[in-house]
Amino acid sequence: RQALSNNELILFYQPKVDLLTGKIKGSEALLRWRHPKLGMVPPEKFIPLAEESGVIIDIGLWALNTACIQNKIWHDAGFSDLKVSVNLSAHQFRGGDLAQDISKALWDSRLEPHYLDIELTETVLMENADRCILILSVLRTMGVTITIDDFGTGYSSLNYLRRFQIDGLKIDKSFVQSAHSNAEDAAIVSAILAMAKGLQLYTVAEGVENEDQLAFLKGLGCNEIQGYFFSRPLTVEDFTALLERSKGFLKTT
Repeated sequence: RQALSNNELILFYQPKVDLLTGKIKGSEALLRWRHPKLGMVPPEKFIPLAEESGVIIDIGLWALNTACIQNKIWHDAGFSDLKVSVNLSAHQFRGGDLAQDISKALWDSRLEPHYLDIELTETVLMENADRCILILSVLRTMGVTITIDDFGTGYSSLNYLRRFQIDGLKIDKSFVQSAHSNAEDAAIVSAILAMAKGLQLYTVAEGVENEDQLAFLKGLGCNEIQGYFFSRPLTVEDFTALLERSKGFLKTT
């Protein structure tokens, strides 16, 4: 409960890379807890507790504001095409005024809306699908983009998928990491990419760790890649250094 007020929370940023050009298109903001005694605590250790206690709403708002401010700093430094993706929890959808919070974060940071991407899991969307449809409509009107995270692991209805105003799908790493060697996972990834293309949605594959996975995804026309093959999540300083070294580009061939 005191982590936020004690400035113990920190955002790391993992690059998202365009598979065709090798250009760093943006980053995903990932929460960490820098505990004074336990050291760096990963999100899977504390996010469930934060959700259970309700603290996740304040933490989520802090992460949103911090990510928008940092992305604008990178824009001002010359990396003007970067997008930043921020994950939202179910609690943020249930309580408060999400659209107002996002609008304020964009206004305070002076970040243009289309450089902010909101990531939501299928589970969050389907918990209250009709309400989500209304909220997503407002966010899309604002210019913010919407991506369904961990796609393929939840229980989304294809009928609702058609109604949700979304921009992209992120394929879960559990499919990506064995798709080049497992026929069933390959079929799932291929089907998701084909469906996304038909619906005119961009695609992101997470958890890419080797060249075989990269070649498989590239052959199927996946748009963006995220994973340890390119970079682990980085501190602000290390992400900035990566941008400077690569001038926005990483090798994808």
